[in-house]
Amino acid sequence: MFTGIIEATGEVTDITAEGTNLTFHLTSRIAPELKVDQSLSHNGVCLTVTSVSGEAYTVTAVDETLKKTNLGQLKIGDRVNLERCMPANGRFDGHIVQGHVDQTALVTNIADQDGSWLFDFQYQSAADDPRQNNITVEKGSICINGVSLTVFNSEPDSFRVTIIPYTYEHTTFRDLRVGDVVNLEFDVVGKYIKKMLALYQ
Repeated sequence: MFTGIIEATGEVTDITAEGTNLTFHLTSRIAPELKVDQSLSHNGVCLTVTSVSGEAYTVTAVDETLKKTNLGQLKIGDRVNLERCMPANGRFDGHIVQGHVDQTALVTNIADQDGSWLFDFQYQSAADDPRQNNITVEKGSICINGVSLTVFNSEPDSFRVTIIPYTYEHTTFRDLRVGDVVNLEFDVVGKYIKKMLALYQ
């Protein structure tokens, strides 16, 4: 379980194909603290650490993960947001994040607000694809590339978030451009409620 509070970023140094899987080689300042078999969130995707050497480590993403997330688009030199699992005695500074990406979205607009940034995102709704039945709610939680954020301007297939300077500087939000693809994990409580309501309609 994660909280959506990013600890550090990692840089992709190499990508190795193994059948339909991809092994990512990364460096990060938190790598010396990692252990093999440890779960680590990469842009909101829970992956298992397979090796550690100094500030370098590796993780592998299977084909299903690559199809449903933006990890398959990563290139050497790209940065990713990193978060280790929440310890049992930790604080929930964000919200409950499982590290299971629901779908991706496109960055449709970025506006500099002279001290903060507004990011607009669009995603496939159930109206576009019946398999996609995720929703946002005004002032609800959303996880974007592993970052816990608050939604506003909630629409059936789009929403907006505000990024404060600290988040902008310490995550990959400063790397995003209009047209980029991001990973979305919708609020798990909202997903359960929506499914329960559908069962009784």
